[in-house]
Amino acid sequence: MRALRAARLFDGIGPGLVERPLLLIEDGRIAAVRAGGEPEPGVDVLDLGQATLLPGFVDTHTHLAFDAGDDVVGRLTRADEATLLQRMREAARASLAAGVTTVRDLGDRGYLALRLREETAEHPGAGPTVLASGPPVTTPRGHCWFLGGIAEGEDGVRAAVRERAERGVDVVKVMVTGGDLTPGSDPYGLQYGPAELHAMVAEAHRHGLPITAHAHAASGIAAAVAAGFDMIEHCFFVTEDGVDFDRRVIDSMARDGVTASLTLGALPGGPPPPAHIARRLPALAAGLATLKNAGVTLALGSDSGIFPVKAHGSYPYGLTAMVGFGFTPVEALRAATSTAARACGLATRKGRLVPGLDADVIAVAGDPLADPSLVHRPVAVFRAGERVA
Repeated sequence: MRALRAARLFDGIGPGLVERPLLLIEDGRIAAVRAGGEPEPGVDVLDLGQATLLPGFVDTHTHLAFDAGDDVVGRLTRADEATLLQRMREAARASLAAGVTTVRDLGDRGYLALRLREETAEHPGAGPTVLASGPPVTTPRGHCWFLGGIAEGEDGVRAAVRERAERGVDVVKVMVTGGDLTPGSDPYGLQYGPAELHAMVAEAHRHGLPITAHAHAASGIAAAVAAGFDMIEHCFFVTEDGVDFDRRVIDSMARDGVTASLTLGALPGGPPPPAHIARRLPALAAGLATLKNAGVTLALGSDSGIFPVKAHGSYPYGLTAMVGFGFTPVEALRAATSTAARACGLATRKGRLVPGLDADVIAVAGDPLADPSLVHRPVAVFRAGERVA
């Protein structure tokens, strides 16, 4: 058994901090959390001084196969399997070093994330715990078609979901609309009709799998919610003209327990957002407040890998982005820990610092409730009780 001591601890729920905590770890799990006191004789104690202990971050949306360069699609399509898997390993390690101890990979090529899942399960220092969707289901020449998940028609999309279930994925990802990353696809247009969307939801649930929808656009969000999807990725309700947070759809999300996986945050120093995006920001902030006030579950993802400012390891900037959009530091931390873990089906393993859960712990230098930017620079990272950074 070993123990961690620090000045403070955030347990993943809050609302405040535990002062002078002592966190005991045994066999990769949290054995106890105490406010003050001394461990039993013989327990090895690591004192992290004025740091705050936090649950390891859970990234609900990443792409380990994308290298966050200037030619993401070209480099991926030109890479052979061995090269691509090695890049994914490097991306996983970069995420872990930033305090992300669990990732949900929502789009790879050739189900390589399933192989990485096994590697990191065996060796905690190799990367975060990995949940994987395999190639996202999409239409011919649709968003991310180059990842290999093309399917159309009710029979075709059902077969695609069955294939993923047989492969052992953790979640089914569907490109309900197009996306900016794929030339020729329409970010505002639906790629599938109601019958196909309902068929995919029914098949995923028949296999006991959650199903999540790529949808920035209001039209795609409405269609996915109507079809019974469990989660919406991005969920920014954009239109060609601006932003339209449809209250009827939002109320349906709250009633049906549909989670919004918000892909916020980016590394500083990048180019300013294009004018059409900058114009949407005030309405986006108001819309996110509407989601929160309506009771929609909000979890935090990164979409890491798609652009240079979304490099692997940039996830903590999503927390400060949430604060910038009007959320409290506690709300942002919950979205990145306990809520994200629950949204990924891992509430009994991840996201909180309580006895019985995995000893995935990070430490930041100081009080993140007073200075949320401290999460950008963790001073220690532990996964399954093993110090990995």
